[in-house]
Amino acid sequence: MPLTMNREVFITCAVTGSGGTQDRSPHVPRSPAQIADSAIAAAKAGAAVVHCHVRDPETGAPARDGALYREVTERIREADVDVVLNLTAGMGGDLLFDGTENMNRPSQRSDMAGAAERVAHVLDCRPEICTLDCGTMNFAEADYVMVNTPGMLRDMAARMVASGVHIEIEAFDTGHLWFARQLVDEGIIPAPALVQLCMGVPWGAPDDLNTFMAMVNNVPAGWHFSAFSLGRNQMAYAAAAVLAGGNVRVGLEDNLWLGKGQLATNAQLVERAVTIVENMGARVITPAEVRERLQLTKRAPA
Repeated sequence: MPLTMNREVFITCAVTGSGGTQDRSPHVPRSPAQIADSAIAAAKAGAAVVHCHVRDPETGAPARDGALYREVTERIREADVDVVLNLTAGMGGDLLFDGTENMNRPSQRSDMAGAAERVAHVLDCRPEICTLDCGTMNFAEADYVMVNTPGMLRDMAARMVASGVHIEIEAFDTGHLWFARQLVDEGIIPAPALVQLCMGVPWGAPDDLNTFMAMVNNVPAGWHFSAFSLGRNQMAYAAAAVLAGGNVRVGLEDNLWLGKGQLATNAQLVERAVTIVENMGARVITPAEVRERLQLTKRAPA
């Protein structure tokens, strides 16, 4: 199909993520104050949306403590910058095993929670957007399975929609987009949906351009999408996403580097993405314009 370049682009900054990157760069924020400050700096650099996980402030390990989410949310909402808040709901579905001969019982390292627990921080903080990882997938990091069954996804999505939060579907492969269409067809998620195409995450969709265009071509007409890839391909995918008609995601969740031997901050990654988008002849749009496009409700400080 012919490409239709997006001329009005919004940038999402994925601020910290839940991967084991906390000891690989001093710029990966850990505490709620650090996460909020990094998100605010990214917003000032041009990000219209900030996508936030939380971490244990002492160890940097991924966490899903509602109090940490609450502090991040309040700090961002009280800041002197406008930005759309996007919280993850991806935690609580991590299934691990202690070797291949012990598959009859999960490892104690697993973190499995019910639907109510997985979305509790979303219902408490009521961000404008929250994510829904739309399928089960093997992950290379830590050799674990990200578990999201059809029933769990229907339950979580219904709770998110009932709370007034807009869902961003995280699609790591084409089957995830297939099920996302099913959720919309069933009336659980309203159309048009918002999709994040997650490319190059082992073992999901590889980030070659043929696979990327297969993902793009599986996004229904009228839906909104962004895309990203990991590491050295992050900025190449900023350009590819715009060229394919989508929006852009960058940030330390997906890439730690600005250049060879140069560790990045979130603000620097956003600045680089702004430059790419504008040099392509497109315009980076504001948080207010994103709210209008996606029909979001801005939340006041608690």
